[in-house]
Amino acid sequence: MALRDSIITLWKTLTGPARHFSLGFLTFGGFIAGIMFWGGFNTALELTNTETFCISCHEMRDNVYAELKSTIHYTNRSGVRATCPDCHVPHQWTDKIARKMQASKEVWGKIFGTISTRDKFLEKRLELAGHEWERLKANDSLECRNCHNFEFMDFTAQSKRAADHHARFLANREKTCIDCHKGIAHRLPDMAGIAK
Repeated sequence: MALRDSIITLWKTLTGPARHFSLGFLTFGGFIAGIMFWGGFNTALELTNTETFCISCHEMRDNVYAELKSTIHYTNRSGVRATCPDCHVPHQWTDKIARKMQASKEVWGKIFGTISTRDKFLEKRLELAGHEWERLKANDSLECRNCHNFEFMDFTAQSKRAADHHARFLANREKTCIDCHKGIAHRLPDMAGIAK
């Protein structure tokens, strides 16, 4: 009898009014609203994670994207091409969200025209590159490792110098990709007077 009374009480709570709407309706409505929010959030996240979005502002299209077009990451014999998000946004969801939050500073820069001209871009280029190098160094070149896996490298297909460096530095985690491969997809800034 107690179980039956408990079920009846629960049913009345779920279907009875909680001021204006029943608790069941509010729960179901909240669930549907949550799904809609999550779908909209993920859609917006993926739309801002495309090369088309990245080069929609002239600062990126006319500067770093133009440089990318002449590199092996853009055109190569195998036809595999890295896009802006492949190198600048981690693939794992939590890392991606953290990176998107960091990148929100770029909106501020866009609004205030921090690098709105080629001259402004060149003036800030070393600083911008430095931020990206620090980020890649801190995360052990995570974005590079999404495509380039040390465990599957064929050292016999590499030059002797590259094979030696990869075997020595990467295997022992003494260095990470960005330590040696700065300027791999974009031109290096003026490094005069910078300690390497």
